[in-house]
Amino acid sequence: MARQRLSAVVMTHPRRRAAAEKLALSAPSGLLRVVMDPDPTGTPSVLRTALAAWSAIEEGATHQLVVQDDMVLSESFLDRVRLAIEELPDAALALFALWDSRNGAAVRLGAMAGARWVGAVNEYFPCVAIVLPRRIAEGFVAYGAERLGGWPDDILMHRYLSALGVPRYVAVPNLAEHEDRGSISGNAFRGPRRSVCFLPGDRPTKEGETLTGLTVLPFFKHGVAQCAVRVPGPGPEQWLHLGTEQYLHGAGLPAALLRPPGAGSTEPDVKGTWLTALAMGFEAARAGLATPPTASEAYAEAVATIGPGGISNAGTEDHIARRREPLAEVARRALQAGREAAAEHRTRPRPAGGVVWHGAANPLGEHLARRLADRQERSAAVIDLTRLRSAEPEVTVRPHGDPAPYRLSVGELYGPGCSRHTPIGRMVWDALRSHPVRAEGDPDAEVYPVHVNDLADAIEAVLRTPPENRVIAVAAEKPCTAAELAQAVHSAVRPVPVRAVTDAEPGWHTPAGTLRPPGWTPATGLAGGLHSFAQWLAYEGVLLESD
Repeated sequence: MARQRLSAVVMTHPRRRAAAEKLALSAPSGLLRVVMDPDPTGTPSVLRTALAAWSAIEEGATHQLVVQDDMVLSESFLDRVRLAIEELPDAALALFALWDSRNGAAVRLGAMAGARWVGAVNEYFPCVAIVLPRRIAEGFVAYGAERLGGWPDDILMHRYLSALGVPRYVAVPNLAEHEDRGSISGNAFRGPRRSVCFLPGDRPTKEGETLTGLTVLPFFKHGVAQCAVRVPGPGPEQWLHLGTEQYLHGAGLPAALLRPPGAGSTEPDVKGTWLTALAMGFEAARAGLATPPTASEAYAEAVATIGPGGISNAGTEDHIARRREPLAEVARRALQAGREAAAEHRTRPRPAGGVVWHGAANPLGEHLARRLADRQERSAAVIDLTRLRSAEPEVTVRPHGDPAPYRLSVGELYGPGCSRHTPIGRMVWDALRSHPVRAEGDPDAEVYPVHVNDLADAIEAVLRTPPENRVIAVAAEKPCTAAELAQAVHSAVRPVPVRAVTDAEPGWHTPAGTLRPPGWTPATGLAGGLHSFAQWLAYEGVLLESD
């Protein structure tokens, strides 16, 4: 006899009422009720409607299911949900994850393991189709009501559930698919937003089988192969945001294996798919996940969406569809290569002596140290970051045996680990919350953005080839203007308005001198760098900041 009782609603806006009613009719005998935006003429707000939906839980129900109006449900949607809340009664259950997301990466590894639910990871918690226990749903109504006009509902949900320690799972395969009809909340610029693994005919089975404890999550997003890597140790959960190529190089895989074989190997979508799947196979083997049966539909579908998800922000529907099967074949070969590499893997010895860090016990220091550890092949050194947050930011580097340090004068630093209170951080933080980007001060002021990865590479360059001068500038040869930077945030993070605030003084950092580290050139494009900074602020930095 069922111990749990489900209440369920579709949340919508009057402009999409017909779609919501059609979705509600697709469920058995009136289970899905329609809940409307309580202020449809107000500023568009998914959170406002979501709070109304969570408030509409029926008397006597133990769980509330909320589905957005632009979803397509699997044939066994409600059967799987009902079985899942019996097996996982205290958990939050996401029934959908995007094909280019970290939670999507977790779903892929769950499909490898034959799991039905996988532990959610450091990201927003997907809210387009979600189930919460009653107590948690009621608590979120109060929590969200105090935060209207700020973060989107899915990031707030992640913060809320994390703070309470609520178990969080994502369905494998997903139970819902996104059907793009335009975005009231302003997400259309992201391109097609599809499920990582949707099988309409999937049947309920073994809903208590879960996979948790994942520590490396390879994913392909915005044309870039990336890895979220868990920082070991006790305390709050922390993750590093690394390039997949960097991660695999640091793990000791040979450079030749990081290059896709065969025709088309230089195409960006091929390279991104290859690196992502290579890391998946490598990590799955090292984690002891069994090779899945080739007949597994969930595994096959999850693999086939790696490439399309990675190019979804910049490709048309037709182009993405044409590339699906060729990229799926690349992914299948890379997965096998990754498993074989893990079987032959030997940990690469680190250079003797190591590096002594000062002022690195913070997220920025962790990212710099990891980047250098994955790339450095030279002798030991003392690296001091304590002045990196000063009015004249610099890093001092003293190679072993050198009597005096090198001073690296740094431009406007941004990227994973950096604060939202810097001038660039404020711009990105505003755009993340759908607020106008404030271009402070003189719009023609020269700005020298320096990404965290490029700073680490500059430190490595000094260690590799000690320069003649003791003061070195870490900055691009050509700056951008403050107005150009604000427009880049608009394009790379979210297309919100840009507003000039001419009476403000942002305090841009201009590096001292013009000599740069020998052989060093910044490799991070501004658009990609801003996107990586936005990701870190939204999923990690947000947890370090008060409301």
